[in-house]
Amino acid sequence: MRSSIPATLVAVSLLVIAGLLTAGCTTTEETPGPTTLTVFTAASLTGAFTDIGRAYEAQNADIKVDFVFDGSQTLRTQIEQGATPDIFVSASTKHMKALQDGGFMDNSTVATFLGNSLALIVPVDNPAGITSLADLDEPGVKLVIGTKDVPFGDYTRQMFEKMAADPAYGQAYQDAVMKNVVSEEMAVSSVVPKLALGEADAAIVYKSDVSKDDLTKVTRIGIPAEYNVVATYPLGILAESPSKAEAESFIAFVRGPDGSAVLTDYGFDPIPAGN
Repeated sequence: MRSSIPATLVAVSLLVIAGLLTAGCTTTEETPGPTTLTVFTAASLTGAFTDIGRAYEAQNADIKVDFVFDGSQTLRTQIEQGATPDIFVSASTKHMKALQDGGFMDNSTVATFLGNSLALIVPVDNPAGITSLADLDEPGVKLVIGTKDVPFGDYTRQMFEKMAADPAYGQAYQDAVMKNVVSEEMAVSSVVPKLALGEADAAIVYKSDVSKDDLTKVTRIGIPAEYNVVATYPLGILAESPSKAEAESFIAFVRGPDGSAVLTDYGFDPIPAGN
């Protein structure tokens, strides 16, 4: 007859094994990963904020910055439809105000931090011979502008309305120019390639959209101050952001000496905090 192991001994053995397994689990500590900030950013800031993000991460190893670059209108719509970034950087106060009014923003954090203005650009070979805004109403000129819903398109229309109110140009000029529009873009990032590929003779963009590399493809022509429109850029933290302290740190960096230097290098005009 076989001897049996007492039930109590089996029970004790199982408890010991369970205790050892539990102890083994509790000694393993997970190292928390970096906090990820999602920043919805106007497309006109793509180059500048990409550089700012790299510089910030180099100084803050515990924070990773993920950018989503697109037209301000598109980003606003995504937020209204449920997207949850930590920070929104707009090229228009209109879209920021809409989100503020809708309760999406922590309004105490929203501030204007940047200025920008419009410029006329043409391909380096300039086949249409355009030298100023006065040439844009010539028959056959192919012009690219932004859609009316995106800031640089809205500002472009404001500029032409100023010119239409000036007897030197008049309404006929504005009408002729708008007939020459061959493409309306949702983001400034798609404009320079059209000129470089010969699909257009001229475009209206922000002056900051012409990078040093772009100057091998296009020429930037200044716009007189009396017709130009200065764009102001606000930024702020979303009301539902779970990382508000980190978001405040990033915004402080953007508005500090390092961020301002990058923005200035890209052709923007930083607005000091408190102004």
